[in-house]
Amino acid sequence: MLTDLDATFAALADPTRRAILARLAAGEATVTELAAPFAMSQPAVSKHLRVLERAGLVSRGRDAQRRPCRLEAAPLREATAWLAAYREHWAERYQRLDALLDELRAAGEEQHGGTAR
Repeated sequence: MLTDLDATFAALADPTRRAILARLAAGEATVTELAAPFAMSQPAVSKHLRVLERAGLVSRGRDAQRRPCRLEAAPLREATAWLAAYREHWAERYQRLDALLDELRAAGEEQHGGTAR
């Protein structure tokens, strides 16, 4: 599974590939349509698409003369699940830190309240 995650995160590391995925989240698109907003050639966009395909994030179909690309969400779900464990870990840590800060605040108020009398 880590190999799949490596490919997913490597593909997501590039802002152009993330933008392509964001566009595909709205629906299928051809390479020409995907290349339009970028200041790069269609072959350069095709290279990005190959990286996304190898990671399993994009697939290409065939519709007569068109070869539409579509988003494949399964690798993103796997990456999200992997990250969720770390999110839970850090949420627990922050809850413990909040509790400690509350204790320290309460102790400081008691101490400060005791000297003011």
